[in-house]
Amino acid sequence: MPFSLHGIGVSRGYAIGRTYLLERNQPEITEYTIPDAIVEDEVQRFLNSLAVARQQLQDIRLRIPATAPGDVTAFIDAHLLMLEDVTFTEAPVRLIRAHRCNAEWALKIQRDSLVQVFDDMDDPYLRTRKEDVDHVVRRIWRILLAEDPAYLSDPAYAELMATRLEGRIVVADDLTPADTILIQHQGVLAFVTEYGGPLSHTAILARSLGIPAVVGARNARAYLGNDEPVIVDGRQGVILVGLDERILRYYRHKQQEERREQRELNKLKGQPAVTRDEVLIGLHANIELPEDAIAVRDVAADGIGLYRTEFLFMNRSDFPDEEEHLASYLHVIKTLEGKPITIRTSDLGADKQVDGGRGGPVCTNPALGLRAIRMCLKDLAMFRPQLRAILRASAYGPVRMMIPMLCSIHEVFQVLRLVAETKQELCDRGLPFDENLPVGGMIEIPAAAVCADQFARYLDFLSIGTNDLIQYTLAIDRVDDEVNYLFDPLNPAVLTLIRHTIRAGRRAGIPVSLCGEMAGDPRYTRLLLGLGLTEFSMHPNNLLEVKRAIQDSDVGVLNGIIQRLLRTTDANQYAEILKGIAQN
Repeated sequence: MPFSLHGIGVSRGYAIGRTYLLERNQPEITEYTIPDAIVEDEVQRFLNSLAVARQQLQDIRLRIPATAPGDVTAFIDAHLLMLEDVTFTEAPVRLIRAHRCNAEWALKIQRDSLVQVFDDMDDPYLRTRKEDVDHVVRRIWRILLAEDPAYLSDPAYAELMATRLEGRIVVADDLTPADTILIQHQGVLAFVTEYGGPLSHTAILARSLGIPAVVGARNARAYLGNDEPVIVDGRQGVILVGLDERILRYYRHKQQEERREQRELNKLKGQPAVTRDEVLIGLHANIELPEDAIAVRDVAADGIGLYRTEFLFMNRSDFPDEEEHLASYLHVIKTLEGKPITIRTSDLGADKQVDGGRGGPVCTNPALGLRAIRMCLKDLAMFRPQLRAILRASAYGPVRMMIPMLCSIHEVFQVLRLVAETKQELCDRGLPFDENLPVGGMIEIPAAAVCADQFARYLDFLSIGTNDLIQYTLAIDRVDDEVNYLFDPLNPAVLTLIRHTIRAGRRAGIPVSLCGEMAGDPRYTRLLLGLGLTEFSMHPNNLLEVKRAIQDSDVGVLNGIIQRLLRTTDANQYAEILKGIAQN
C-alpha cells in the first residue's frame, strides 16, 4: 500500500531508485576503571587511535577530486583540525590519568562536555557543528573498539567502499562528510537521513553536490526495507513508498521538467536581473568558506553580499591572527575578479568556548546574550586583527565591512571609532587600504529595524537578516521543533519592519539588501520587490530561480498590492492578497 514519510527537503530535485539502508549504530561504550599499572598503556592506546583516525581522514581527503566543491574539502579539513586540537588530544588523556577511566569512557566524558557547549549556542549554524564532534568521536570509538588492534579502517567505510551504490538511495541515521564523499563517488541518486536540519553537513554538501536530499525523516529506517523502490522529493521533503505506475509516471515527468527547467535557468547566467517595468535588481551571493566563491562566479552573481567569517574561529584553541584573516579574504577577492565583497565581522554565539576556548560562564539565554558585535566589542583582542585584515584587503579589491546584530546606535559609534583607530595604525605601519571602505550594519533585531533611520544616518549601507529578525520579532526559536511551525516570514509585523528598513535606507540615500533565507526563496521574491527591495543576497544555488522571478515581475503593480496587503486586518483577505502577489 502506498504511503509517504516526511522530513525536511534540503536539496531540490527528484530521485527514483532503490534504497540502501546504511546500518551504523552508535558504538556501545563500556565504562570501567583500570589498574594504576596500565594507565600509561591506556593513554598510548588512545593516542594510537587518534593517529589511525588522522590517517583514515587523510586517505579520504586524497580521494576528493580537484573539481569537488569547497565545502567537501573544508569539512574533512575541519575534522583533521579537531584531531589536532587539545580538546581531543589532551583532555581525554588527563581524564584517563586523573580518574583511571578507560579511553572510551574518557572520550565520552569529553564528548558530552563539548556537545553541551554547542547546544548552548544561539547561532543555528554553529549549533549544528556539534555534529563535527560526534562524527570525530564515533570514528575514534570504532578504532578503539576494533577487535584487531592493527585494523586501520572504519567498518562503515569499508562497507561503503565494497558496496556498489550506483543508482541507489542511501537511508541512514546520519551521514558524516566523509560518508557523503565516498557515497557520492559511487553515483548515489539521493540521501535520506533520520537526523539533521537545513544547516547540517548532509544538507550543505547535498546542495553543493546537487544531490536531492531529505533530512530529519525520523525513524525512516524502521519503515523502509533494504532494496525497496522509493521516490525522494527533495523539494517537498517527502519520501514516497509503495509505488504504482501512476506515481512513477508523474515523477518521471517531474524529472524531465526539472532538467528542462535547469537548462532554461542556465541561459539566465550573465543576463541582468531586470523587472518587466525595467527596474534593475542587484543579485549577490552568501558564502561560508573562501572556496564557495567559485560557485558565486559560476552563476555570475553581482558579488558577495554576505561573507560569513566564523569558520576562521572554529575547531581551534586560539584566535585567528591578522594574516589568517587576510589570506582568506584575498582568496575570495582573487576569485571574484573585481566584483564587490561584503565581509561580515565575526558573528559568534554566546558561549565563550567559541572564542579561542577561553572558557567562562554559559549564558542562560544565548539568543539574548553575548554574541556577534557585543562579543567583538567586549574582546578587542579578537576583533582588532579582523578589522586590520578587512581594511588591508580593501587595498586589493572592492570590499565592504558589515557589522552583525546591531542593537544600539552607540555600538555603531564604537565600531566607527575602532575603524578610525585601525586606519591610523595601518598608516603608521605603511600598509595600504581603502580610506573610503564602506561600513554597514545588519538589521536583525526589531529595535534596530524600528530605529533604522538612525543607523542609516551613520552607516554606508544596511542589510536585513531575516532569519534572526523573524525569530526575534515573533519570539520563536526557528530550530526548536516544538515551536518552529510558528516561524512565519509573512507575518505582518515582519513585513512592516522590512519595509520600514528599506524606506529608511532610501531616505538616507544608502543601499539596503536582504540576506536571510527569504532572499533565496522565489516564493517571496515578488513580495520583497513590492516592499521596495532592490538588492538580494542568497545561496548561489538559488540565484537563477530568483532572477527568473524578478524578470517576470512588475514592481509598479506589486507596490500597489503591498499597500493593500499591509492595510488589511482581515486574515482571509490577507491570504487572498498574498496569492495575488504570486501571480503578478
